[in-house]
Amino acid sequence: MTSPWPSPHDADRSSDPTIEDAETIATAFARVLRGLAIAVPIGNVLAFTEALGAVGIDQRSRVYWAARATLVRRPEDVPLFDRAFAVFWESRTGDEPTLEEELQRITIAMDTDDSDDDDGSDPDAADADDDPTIQLRFSATEVLRQKDFGAYSDDELRLAQQLMAQLRFVGQPRHSLRLVPATRHHRRPDLRRTVHASLRAGGEPVERHWREPGQRMRRMVLLLDVSGSMEPYARALLRFVQAAVAGRQKVEAFAMGTRLTRITKELGSRDPDQALRLASSRVSDWSGGTRLGETLRRFNDEWGVRGMARGAIVIVLSDGWDRGDPQLLADQMQRLQRITHELVWVNPLKVTPGYAPLARGMAAALPYVDHFVEGHSMAAMEELARVVSGAATRTTNRKGNGHA
Repeated sequence: MTSPWPSPHDADRSSDPTIEDAETIATAFARVLRGLAIAVPIGNVLAFTEALGAVGIDQRSRVYWAARATLVRRPEDVPLFDRAFAVFWESRTGDEPTLEEELQRITIAMDTDDSDDDDGSDPDAADADDDPTIQLRFSATEVLRQKDFGAYSDDELRLAQQLMAQLRFVGQPRHSLRLVPATRHHRRPDLRRTVHASLRAGGEPVERHWREPGQRMRRMVLLLDVSGSMEPYARALLRFVQAAVAGRQKVEAFAMGTRLTRITKELGSRDPDQALRLASSRVSDWSGGTRLGETLRRFNDEWGVRGMARGAIVIVLSDGWDRGDPQLLADQMQRLQRITHELVWVNPLKVTPGYAPLARGMAAALPYVDHFVEGHSMAAMEELARVVSGAATRTTNRKGNGHA
């Protein structure tokens, strides 16, 4: 494949890059930055593509500032970005390399630059050099943790499935009606154990025993938005839902689109591929429209309020885009919050710089959410696990509604 980069000899020639050229360059460079553990959401890649269409691809300085303005989110990433861009620009002369080849090429170039600085110089001069040396170590797992779900390949999805199976979602336990032996003084005496112990003391209740309510795991309910706007992320999040259902007791899973579909049984198989096939065949409105308010009303009426969501941890995985009535969604979110222990909303778009919940559905639902977290990567799923386990501080507090 011929490189979309213009020849260095054509630097002064004006060009009007095609959309395909801009998309190719933006996607390839974003893959390189993600491979170097620089977070680059898909929204930033789209912004970079639009910027290339405006400034062209023939002048290095214009492309550099377009990339830096749209792809760099943290000041500490600028030095690594600069060196990666320099190697990326100079190396685009042949077929498009794979991510591993590009990372290796950048690593070799950086190592070469560092070794050239030391050739022919004395140790004192080397010690006097204040320019820090960047050491890169490529890890497929680490790259995958930071990579946006929307850019996953099929092989990466299968690897992510294995990583998701290792996540532990253990929320705060709830009290059970079953009494268990207490390790300290309690208001409920255990007469049976006390009498049994008294036999060793001639019938005198010298040693007294107590009982207290036991604890049990809370139910978890996962509501996955499978509408068209969620398509880049739904295929990865469905694997996350499957791992949660297969690896933990008391987990219920539903797909939300234009209708509500219960997929707990289909995802319960220990074979992920079989579970995903069954779930996909079960959901008839995949990549269709969204009726969040209506689907939540059905969930509340048929399952949630009747008992499934009472005292449970409910997780909604959605970007908040809704074609229905936002007031209906707000009413149903309020109903759901009143009976749940924790109500968590996972939005893959939250990572986008400058994100604001401007979508009508998201704006209507947010006041009733206990935790509003990202959902675009494996690292975000790990943060979600910490939120569910109670390790994170609440982003919002419930007012007037006690926990079940």
